[in-house]
Amino acid sequence: DAMVRSAFTAPHVTEWVTCDVTATMELVERLRDRREFRGVKLSPLLVIAKAVCVALSRVPQLNAYWDEAAQEIATLHYVNLGIAAATPRGLVVPNLKGADAMTLLEMAQAINAVVSTARDGRTSPSDMAGGTFTITNVGTFGVDAGTPIVNPGEAGILCIGQSARRPWVVGAGRDERIEPRWVTTLAVSFDHRLVDGEQGSVFLSTVAQILTDPGLGLLF
Repeated sequence: DAMVRSAFTAPHVTEWVTCDVTATMELVERLRDRREFRGVKLSPLLVIAKAVCVALSRVPQLNAYWDEAAQEIATLHYVNLGIAAATPRGLVVPNLKGADAMTLLEMAQAINAVVSTARDGRTSPSDMAGGTFTITNVGTFGVDAGTPIVNPGEAGILCIGQSARRPWVVGAGRDERIEPRWVTTLAVSFDHRLVDGEQGSVFLSTVAQILTDPGLGLLF
C-alpha cells in the first residue's frame, strides 16, 4: 500500500550515471587489511553509503519531506539512511539512525547489524521508521540498473547496479587508452515536488565523483 501511494502521489524523476569505481573497490580491499576492521564484513556498499551522506550534505533537498499540514518542504538536519534488504519475508528497509555522524567503522558495523537482523526476520517497526533517504542494491542479483520508487515520506532513493569488469577509456590525449576497470551504474529517483533536476543531478554526480575518487569526499 505504501509503495502504491508513493508511486501515484509523488511525481518521480529518475536519472542514471555509469562510473568507474575501481578506486572504491581498491579502498574496500585496503580497509579489509586494517586492524580495526577485522571481523567486520565489508563491501562497496559502505563507501556508497558514506558518499550518499556527503552528497546529502551538499544537496539537502534530497534529505527532506513534504509537510502536508504546513504545505511546505521540511529539510532535515540528520540522515537516517535506509538500506533495502531482501529477506525470505520480502523486502524490508531498516535505517541507520544518524548515519551522517558515523565514522566509517561505525557505519560498517551498523550496516552489518541491520542487514543481519532483517535477514533473521527480527526487524522491528522502529528500525524502519523515520528514514530520510534510501539505498537499494540490485547489483547483488546481477542486475545493471533499476528505477526505484521513493519510500513514502522521503525525497529520494539511490539504486546501485552490479559492479563488473568492463573496458573503459582512461587517460587523456596521447595517454588515452582502454583498460579493464570496475564499472557500475547508479540511478537516483526523486520526488519532483521537492527536488528539481539540477539538485538531483548534482547529488548523483557527487556520489559518482566520490566513488570514482574516494578522496574527493574530503572536499565536499
